[in-house]
Amino acid sequence: MLLAELEIFHSRPIAPTRRIAIGRAWLPGSEDGTGPGFGGLLLGGVCARFGPQLSGDLLGEVVQLVHELEQSQPVAQPRLRHRLQQDRVGLTRSRQRLYGSRTGSDDELSCELESSRATPSQLVLGTAYAASMAAPPARGEVLRAVRRGLAWRGDVGPALFAYLLSGQSSPTPAGAIADPVGWALETLGFDREIEMPPEAAVRRGFRQALRAAHPDLGAAETEAADRIANLSEARRILLTL
Repeated sequence: MLLAELEIFHSRPIAPTRRIAIGRAWLPGSEDGTGPGFGGLLLGGVCARFGPQLSGDLLGEVVQLVHELEQSQPVAQPRLRHRLQQDRVGLTRSRQRLYGSRTGSDDELSCELESSRATPSQLVLGTAYAASMAAPPARGEVLRAVRRGLAWRGDVGPALFAYLLSGQSSPTPAGAIADPVGWALETLGFDREIEMPPEAAVRRGFRQALRAAHPDLGAAETEAADRIANLSEARRILLTL
């Protein structure tokens, strides 16, 4: 049984002008808005499947985009070298689906992810934009599922779905509230007592910390999503000064 579906329209990988658009986005949220729902599970699955194929810099851009979408900030274009548009004429469609089937007393979930004509960056980017279109009660949880999916390293299967359903990300650290600049400096590896680092140093520190936070380099999978969220927030704080 089909539980969720997303159509991502995109340029051909060799096209000089890179464009992306969202087609059918049937992404049911949880009834009470406290979980990702089937829509969030599908989007988290797409990110878990294709996120690991992104370079560190591109992954950092996606994390920053998800943060902006969570905060309802204006989204500058292009992102990941692609421009979001409404028109789908001349674009190629890639369809992502979540299915459910009953085996005994349990529901078995599986993803059907179409990727033969798209790049990983196109699929992850389209997924982030689709998550931001979710209805307000579920929007935050769906975007959180995207971020958690980006931190996953493993198969897209029962373990991933359990992880996406396992609960909330950690709340904002107390230090980020009491002393946001000092917390941001320490989070990105700077000394609180030094002069404010230039923008280039902040971005470099973010990229280095982001790579270290990845499960591929030994970080715990269950902590990676929250760590990536903190790094993104620290960068935002320092770049807005």
